[in-house]
Amino acid sequence: MKSWRPRWPKRCMLLAVLSLAALLWTGSAFAQTSGAIAIVTHPDTRVDDVTFLELRKIFLGEQQFWSDRTRVILLVRAPVAYERDVVLNRIYQMREAQFRQYWVAKVFRAEVSSGPKIVYSTDMARQLLAALPGAVAFVAARDVSPEMKVLRINGKLPGDSDYPLQ
Repeated sequence: MKSWRPRWPKRCMLLAVLSLAALLWTGSAFAQTSGAIAIVTHPDTRVDDVTFLELRKIFLGEQQFWSDRTRVILLVRAPVAYERDVVLNRIYQMREAQFRQYWVAKVFRAEVSSGPKIVYSTDMARQLLAALPGAVAFVAARDVSPEMKVLRINGKLPGDSDYPLQ
């Protein structure tokens, strides 16, 4: 009598190998953008591309209006967010204490009417972006949703090579 051996283990092994290869391929593509931070605005903002210097001026409160004279409303993540750390290091080039001092001094000298609005989650940023014309925020590139307008920085989007906020 012949022993019965199912053929499916070889097929399952092949399927598992192919699945693992697909997972590794998509995982590597995701890894390229997972650390990137996207600069997002209200959908009606007429700006599509900013230089890194312009972006820095916006986030430092030195440029308080968009080109169509809409007031910039700066939305900044709470101190525990990874995105905030990236923005503090790359755009502000400050540590947390310096950032807080910077905005207190700016408000005290009446250079701005108020400091950035603090957002505690990507959902909160999404809701405020939709509700506040002129709002600008930063979110992890993987969390960008269709109702957010992503700004190019120096002509680059998150995931592009040489994107400055990776």
